[in-house]
Amino acid sequence: MNARRALGRYGEQLAARRLAGTGMTVLARNWRCGRTGEIDIVARDGDVLVVCEVKTRRSEAFEHPMAAVTPQKAQRLRGLAERWIQSHGGAPPGGVRIDLVGVLLPRRGAPVVEHVQGVA
Repeated sequence: MNARRALGRYGEQLAARRLAGTGMTVLARNWRCGRTGEIDIVARDGDVLVVCEVKTRRSEAFEHPMAAVTPQKAQRLRGLAERWIQSHGGAPPGGVRIDLVGVLLPRRGAPVVEHVQGVA
């Protein structure tokens, strides 16, 4: 496994812990839909289905993790959410929300994990 992939996996582990710590139930991680793409984390927050994009950066990286969801990325995530719903029995009563978890790994100290709800 290369260093970039390991960094991403570590960030996803931290993100899953954060979401579970807020009372969400993690349903799937790294759910793939053919060539369409991948959802980093699928969770349930009460009766809401949460499709969560996770972005992990080292502190010396130029772009902050929260700047990573472009309009194109948001559109792709909405499409993936639709495919999840189709393959898992329909939409939940509370609908679907797209969240972002940004993980910043400083050279020293604990990782900084930020969770923003409803980014797209």
